Amino acid sequence: MGWNTLRVVRDRNAGLYLGGVVVSGFGDSAMSLAAGIWVKTLTGSSSLAALVSFCIWLPTFAGPAIGIVADRVRRRPLLVATNLALAVVMTAALAVRSPGRVWLLFVVLTLVGVGMVLTDAAETALVAAAVPDELRGDFNGLALTAIESMKLVAPLGGAALFAAFGGPTVALLDAVTFVLAAAAFWLIRAEEGPPAARVGRSWTAETAEGARYVRRHPVLRPLVLTSGTTLVLGAVSSTATYAMLDAGLHRSPAFAGVLTSLQGLGSVVSGLAAGALMRRMPVRAFAAAGLTLFALGVLARATPWLPVVLGGGLLIGLGLPCPLIAALTAVQRHTPAKLLGRVAATAGTLMYAPTGLALLVGTGLVARLDYRVQLVAAGLCGLAAASALTLTGRDARTTAAADERPAPEIHR
Repeated sequence: MGWNTLRVVRDRNAGLYLGGVVVSGFGDSAMSLAAGIWVKTLTGSSSLAALVSFCIWLPTFAGPAIGIVADRVRRRPLLVATNLALAVVMTAALAVRSPGRVWLLFVVLTLVGVGMVLTDAAETALVAAAVPDELRGDFNGLALTAIESMKLVAPLGGAALFAAFGGPTVALLDAVTFVLAAAAFWLIRAEEGPPAARVGRSWTAETAEGARYVRRHPVLRPLVLTSGTTLVLGAVSSTATYAMLDAGLHRSPAFAGVLTSLQGLGSVVSGLAAGALMRRMPVRAFAAAGLTLFALGVLARATPWLPVVLGGGLLIGLGLPCPLIAALTAVQRHTPAKLLGRVAATAGTLMYAPTGLALLVGTGLVARLDYRVQLVAAGLCGLAAASALTLTGRDARTTAAADERPAPEIHR
């Protein structure tokens, strides 16, 4: 199996981008947990603390409209300016020192959520210009690995920093990481052509154009929908974790850390292997195989045997990233440069926005049903979705052939 990980790291643009992802991901993950603790400490309200995640997640629904900005200007200057603006916005949280000013923190986090949607769209478009096509699968896998790794480490660091110095210090750290990310994007060398002229075109028409492209494209549509389905099933199944530990395994809630670590390990392996695997199999098959592993891992958690449950956690980690990497790589390969911002943001909305609602549904289900019903249902739905993706791929021979042809790159 050929590994291009070292080539990705040695590539100047890819290395700078990954550096920006690591530092900004650390700051965002640390702040996301610390902000909830901050609100809970100041107000004593668990519901207000839970609202923190909602504020960051809500702008995802506006992704198709926000993504237009990434198509109207050059992406590298946009990323630099947006990260610097978010750094300034985050400093406003330094004024939150009493319950009466908690509203300011919610405003800051909502604006950060908007910025994250915009930067995700612009980053996807910039990668298509700055990273060679043959490295993008490896690059996307490595980027996802870096992000997931930060999610394992940063929350603990954020909580410790909050306990030692308070919320304003964590906010200041997040602001610094935005500045570092802006510096990384500034150093990337990518020659982007001027944005296409859009004289007389309304914002609504441009938004619809991105959504229409995803809906009609025979490669992107099934991959984006499969990725969204995987995340929804992951959200539903994750809400059963503590019920599984209590009623099924008779373990303490702290044992969830072991499961999380195993899943993280699986995600690291999957991310590192993604590029090599996608060079040896159709991208549909790669996504379907990942979804199958994920579904089998969820079903394993419905058993009462600890070794099987632990193995299931590893399978979930191995499988979950595959549809996401496949969808992201396909968006970069099969979307014209002039549409990349809108299409990437639309794909992001379809993939990530439903997960918040799925968490609410899963929370309601676990309170009313045996946790095993929830896990078995999620696992079987995952296997059905993987089968559907595989079968439709076999029927559409021309689609499978198109799947292997990279779209022309924009001038670099």
